[in-house]
Amino acid sequence: MPSPRVTTNEKVVAAAREVLESAGPRGLTMQAVATRVGVRAPSLYKRFSDRDALLTAVVAATIEELTGRLQAASPDLTRLAAAYRAFAHERPEAFRLVFTPYAQQDALQRSAAPVLRAAGDLVGEEDALAAARLFTAWATGFLQMELAGAFRLGGDVDEAFRYGLERIREGLGATRA
Repeated sequence: MPSPRVTTNEKVVAAAREVLESAGPRGLTMQAVATRVGVRAPSLYKRFSDRDALLTAVVAATIEELTGRLQAASPDLTRLAAAYRAFAHERPEAFRLVFTPYAQQDALQRSAAPVLRAAGDLVGEEDALAAARLFTAWATGFLQMELAGAFRLGGDVDEAFRYGLERIREGLGATRA
């Protein structure tokens, strides 16, 4: 009798992230992940109590990857925006889950640190949180619309992103003068 395949939490989460991107949130089932990993679905419940626990782990891994990219781009807001946008395009389904209840507060705080630092450079420490929220809200809203195909009036979406980012930078920079 062949021995059962051994897996790890990391392999399960990586497989779940692949399933998420190929099949969307509804397609992310314990069975789909088990098939991808090469184990039976019931064995996943030894590692993750249910689908929500697995989704929480997927979102944590997603935020961790995003944080690394933002840290590498820091402290320049333009580079941060480019890294954020590239991530959203590479992992659109996971990106959509970053701002859901599956995201743990401590992970979001780590992810926000590079943006807070860049915002603080533009506006000073006193207004850094408000500036970081403004940037994040604009960029996230833009990206959600872009990923959904909502920009249908023509024009160059890349140029629109650059234009918006320039206006945000100018506006934030003006507050420090």
